[in-house]
Amino acid sequence: MTNAWERIQIILEKSLKSGVFQLWIKPLQGAFDPDQKALKLQAPNEFVASWVRERLQNMILEAGQDVLGFTPGLNITASREGEAIAPLGASEQAPVKEIRRHLPLQSNIQVVSRFRYSFQDFVVGPSNELAFVASRSFCREQVSSDQLFLCSSTGLGKTHLVQSMGNNLANGSNRQTLRIAYLTAEEFACQLIQAIKSKQVERFKARYRDQIDILMLEDIHFFQGKEKIQTEFLSTINSLQGQGKKVVLSSTFLPKELNDLDSNLVSRLCRGFMAVIDKPDLGTRQEILRQKASSLQLDLPQEVSHLLAERIQTDIRQLESCLSNLVIKARLLKERITKQMALEVLKNYELKEQSLDLEDIIQSVCRVFDLPREKVCSKSRKKQHVQARNLAFFLARKYTEHSLKEIGRRFNRRHSTVLKGVANVEKEVNTDSPLGRQLKDAASRVIPN
Repeated sequence: MTNAWERIQIILEKSLKSGVFQLWIKPLQGAFDPDQKALKLQAPNEFVASWVRERLQNMILEAGQDVLGFTPGLNITASREGEAIAPLGASEQAPVKEIRRHLPLQSNIQVVSRFRYSFQDFVVGPSNELAFVASRSFCREQVSSDQLFLCSSTGLGKTHLVQSMGNNLANGSNRQTLRIAYLTAEEFACQLIQAIKSKQVERFKARYRDQIDILMLEDIHFFQGKEKIQTEFLSTINSLQGQGKKVVLSSTFLPKELNDLDSNLVSRLCRGFMAVIDKPDLGTRQEILRQKASSLQLDLPQEVSHLLAERIQTDIRQLESCLSNLVIKARLLKERITKQMALEVLKNYELKEQSLDLEDIIQSVCRVFDLPREKVCSKSRKKQHVQARNLAFFLARKYTEHSLKEIGRRFNRRHSTVLKGVANVEKEVNTDSPLGRQLKDAASRVIPN
């Protein structure tokens, strides 16, 4: 059992975002105590220990269950010797290792491992053509703007396009000198907080203002309500663009919908070119399936392709996942793919968009969570009440035409509170966290197939 923590780390590295693993898990020292049946982890400082306890404890325990065969105890402490040292400042070499996944510092840029997608495998249709052309033109410097803002609901391709741009730029003719930083807004915020804690703010500023040529930042709605981080981010993009450098941003929301942002930052976000990706039409969805099937070396029956494209309309990730699961099931059973098999697999997915009223969603959420309406619509901060309320926000945003302000009004909440709730649910669902899986299951019961 001496190497149990190493095996747990391998599982976590596969299940967590690269930046999260590098920042929070990799710095931990760990060992399994067989007498106490407990996993003992030591963080470099109390800040890291507290963050891991709050955000990652459940995932660590799940990985421990997979390795050990039972759920271990978990004790996370901070190193006294390293109390004032944040992960980025542990040594002169540590920052380089961490940054190379997000920010190559060498003049010879390496292809960033997080750029998994390319323009070649992006299916273009009426819903995303403008965003695709703008992204490709941005790489070719055919767009006069030095800033591109991509917006779409979850699972419609904005991350695909951002990573495609990174791939294109990292492998272009000027790849020998181009320096690219690609990360999420949450990772940017976490690194800034660590820099403040370890008194390395100037180093942080130099990293993102002087040592890169292009900043690619996803999910900028995470900055809402975080005034100090907004100030630093605004200064960063002002500095970059003042030097003729470029910025690529993405979000589930348009700048005008982000209420708890400094007005100067909102103005800056609106200066560049903005492209919105809408839900794909049937033809685009069928072409996505055709290309996905081709990559899997699969001859997908036309009636199955039409069925999947007709039933799953709101999320391309779900569409591709459904096809992958269908292929796996057929190969495991050594059977050919049929319409009946597809119908069975479809039961695990949200199906075509339904016309729902906000009141229907509220009542269904109350029923699924077994809560009275007044609790869901109250200002209670109890975990169950907050989760139910956030899920109602998320579903209302996805399945109705109501604005964030209109949804908030029904719950006696500000529009910014609704935005935060939607973003929190999206984050949990997209990272497939334990809470995310619970919310996904609850959503499937609120919106029946």
